[in-house]
Amino acid sequence: MRAQLFQHVDGIQGMHFSVITPTYNRRDFLPEAVASVRATVSAPIDFSFDHLICENGSTDNTAQWLAEASQQPGIPLRVRPQQTKLLPGPARNLLIRQDSPADGWLVPLDDDDVLLQRALYHYAAQIQQNPDRPWFVADFLRVDEERRYLPSEDYYAWMFDTPADMLRAIFRAEHFIQGNVCYSRQLFDEVGGYDEELKMAEDLDLYVRFLLAGHLPVICPHISHLHRFHTNNVSIGVDADKHGQDLREIYDKYAEQLQQQGIERP
Repeated sequence: MRAQLFQHVDGIQGMHFSVITPTYNRRDFLPEAVASVRATVSAPIDFSFDHLICENGSTDNTAQWLAEASQQPGIPLRVRPQQTKLLPGPARNLLIRQDSPADGWLVPLDDDDVLLQRALYHYAAQIQQNPDRPWFVADFLRVDEERRYLPSEDYYAWMFDTPADMLRAIFRAEHFIQGNVCYSRQLFDEVGGYDEELKMAEDLDLYVRFLLAGHLPVICPHISHLHRFHTNNVSIGVDADKHGQDLREIYDKYAEQLQQQGIERP
């Protein structure tokens, strides 16, 4: 599918970022995630930002902490409480569709990760340089439970010539994308948001649809966040076999479109 010219409706001045975080029983790590967004420095680019959190039916005291934190001065911390736990897809869709501006930019952040202080600034700079492009991919670093750097575990985004090339690498299990992205609300709406049925890999599924719509991401030369490895990671147990299973499930959803581009089932 040929990419259509993308028009960013809010222009360069006054761009707005919404950091999107569903959370469940993360009282130990969530304060650092919130503090990292709060520490964002935008100057000299003029943009605004907020942190949208879905308190996803936690059974610890995460909800109590969020209620207190949302009253503190600083960036707008907007909390949407859920009485019952949602899957990641509907939790993110709820935040985006209910609380983010239609002409803004979206940055997912897991509730146990740490956004770097200049991450949004660097995304804003790339948006200025690429005003007709709707999504961006950066690198990230892996750290342990105590935020100690894990050498040789960095993630780096690959550069591709076409969306089909990137899709081919994804379904060969050679490349993946997770929370190291920034994309427009307009693109999110264009492809229909996150799949609300998937239990895992709902983010990769969304990015596959970005590519199927003809949109190749801009590769950004910066580090977006610290991805924390610990014993309670949501992705614990996702080995090569499970990743392959997720890829096959996503492939089967879009098999006709993918086969038309010569991309084989994993």
